[in-house]
Amino acid sequence: MRNLEVFFNPKSVALIGATDRPGSVGLGICKNLLEGKSRRKIFFVNPYKKKVLGRKTYPKITEIGEKIDLAAVAVPAFVVPKVIAECAQKKVGGVIIISSGFAEIDKEGARRQKEIVEILRAAGVPLLGPNCLGVLRPSSKLNASFSPATPKPGPIAFLSQSGALIDSIIDKSLEEDYGFSALISYGNAADLDICDFLKFLKNDSETKAICLYIEGIKNGREFIEVAQEVTKEKPIVVLKGGKTKVGKRAVSSHTSALAGAPEVFSAAFRKAGIFEVETVEDLLQVTLALAWQPPCKNGIGIVTNGGAAGVLTADWCERFGITLPKLEKAVIKKLEKSPEMNPAFSRGNPLDIVGDALSKRYKVAIENVLNQKNIQGLIFIQTLQIMTQVKKNAQVLSKLKRKFPQKPILALLLGGKLSKAGAQILRKNSIPCFFEPRQVALAMKALIWRKNFLK
Repeated sequence: MRNLEVFFNPKSVALIGATDRPGSVGLGICKNLLEGKSRRKIFFVNPYKKKVLGRKTYPKITEIGEKIDLAAVAVPAFVVPKVIAECAQKKVGGVIIISSGFAEIDKEGARRQKEIVEILRAAGVPLLGPNCLGVLRPSSKLNASFSPATPKPGPIAFLSQSGALIDSIIDKSLEEDYGFSALISYGNAADLDICDFLKFLKNDSETKAICLYIEGIKNGREFIEVAQEVTKEKPIVVLKGGKTKVGKRAVSSHTSALAGAPEVFSAAFRKAGIFEVETVEDLLQVTLALAWQPPCKNGIGIVTNGGAAGVLTADWCERFGITLPKLEKAVIKKLEKSPEMNPAFSRGNPLDIVGDALSKRYKVAIENVLNQKNIQGLIFIQTLQIMTQVKKNAQVLSKLKRKFPQKPILALLLGGKLSKAGAQILRKNSIPCFFEPRQVALAMKALIWRKNFLK
């Protein structure tokens, strides 16, 4: 196993291709690296400029008089072999090649890619890329990429062959207030590949769950073996690109990967204990549920203040093989005796506590449902009426999560603007929020699947 720590917490970083040219990749990386200047030394390399953003530049990396843990390369592809040879001479700890123009383009690009790999392997220097976004480690204030923003620290690691997908997900995470332990764009994977980073993340204390965007895999057998070891410790969720004929053609010009038959990949994922999803939104939300909530046995309770929302969620639960146990007579009697309950409540599962429900009624209903032994987890549903107490409901749910730590709670908030205040409270208390019945049921399915896998 190779030591990849230099990619996540380097003490020094050199950017080859630093520039202050507006709208350039080099300028974006400069600004991102400088966010972490309190944590590490930053060096800029550009033979044509004396200063970039007011900082001294060096004509080449070998003229920097200090040890360099990580070198990021953002220069035209034809220049890359020359600067890579200098990185090898400098004996840097690791290299990220952001530049494109390699095996994903043509035979000459493939030849050039092979050349740089040979140079670095001879020097014992690990390579990420080429043709990648880079690496982000929010907790160590490392943004060695040209992403438009840095996310907050959190429990999810995201490994992706696509850099642009990472950019979009970062933007979404800032809006929805969740964070990442690491984001890694590995591009053409000329040297380090998905298996290398999965091995690292398996032992990474910050990472609680891993999500993958995959277009192709070079060594399927190794991937299955590595993933089987990782999933014993941490859940993995995957989104596979290139499942159609048109998609496969797009893959080959994107990251030089071979897409392969989707049935083969799906079988490999199942064998490795990886949960597969079909959309970008599902990828993040399901992984977040696995990172924040405990796995559980089958048998789920639903509490809702809207009958239709409960029906739609129950439909999706049945499609996903989720059982909804009947409420026991003792539970129904307790609910009937409670002064907080409207006598019109449904007495079933889903438990419809009707539209005028305030937070106290939610508390009574959820507490009694979760106290039933054969109910292993709960889906909380909130629809918006004029009397709905959005913030108080979220506070009640957060307290109940602490009371029932072994039973996962997922929240379905059917709404938009008026639901945001509650969603913020729930996410701060590690309760995932969903806005579609299908998605909340899928996330619960993943928690049940995870429990079965760990048996």
